Amino acid sequence: DAARAMGYEPLAFIRSYAVAAVDPGWQLLQAPVWAVPKALERAGIEWKDLGLIELHEAFAAQVLSNLQGFAAKGWEINEDIINVMGGSIAIGHPFGATGGRLVTTLANEMRRRDVQFGLISVCAQGGMGFAMVLERQ
Repeated sequence: DAARAMGYEPLAFIRSYAVAAVDPGWQLLQAPVWAVPKALERAGIEWKDLGLIELHEAFAAQVLSNLQGFAAKGWEINEDIINVMGGSIAIGHPFGATGGRLVTTLANEMRRRDVQFGLISVCAQGGMGFAMVLERQ
């Protein structure tokens, strides 16, 4: 409300988020596969409601592993809405600022493409994962 009072239009709002952790010994890359359903449930939406998805690519195998995990849940993988600006491998992975880069990229693309819901999925060291749903109103 304060931003709007000063004449600023928010790019997006945080609708929900979730974190997850898995055994790094055998599930190292899979934590986002657990975090994403929690974030979607908390947002009150489904995978099919997402207009854009930003998957953090610490490395290519992580994204492939997560896409396989999402597909195993029966979710359709629409490559046309995933990492539409190229993802972390193409854009960059600025340690300490990756989350900000992901949010900014997704929020700007949501505005440009007039998308209501977007998802950020992030893997982290030691078998941790994070997911966030952004909403444009």
